[in-house]
Amino acid sequence: MNTTFILGLVILAIGVLSVAFVRPKTYVARLINLEIPAWGLLLVMLAYDEALAILTFVAVTAIGTFVIVRLLEWRDASC
Repeated sequence: MNTTFILGLVILAIGVLSVAFVRPKTYVARLINLEIPAWGLLLVMLAYDEALAILTFVAVTAIGTFVIVRLLEWRDASC
């Protein structure tokens, strides 16, 4: 196995745990911690193809940011 692939899997696992069990339960902390698994996924895809890695990283970052921002707007509207 490639070292980039293994490092990507480790960072992806750490990132998923950091998003799921974030210490300060704020949306900004979750948004920042969402970048960690995105970088892990980038490294996993980089082991296969560079273009696939860039497209996947952009898509994960854009979708994750969109979901967190919508959640923030929904929470502010319900209070």
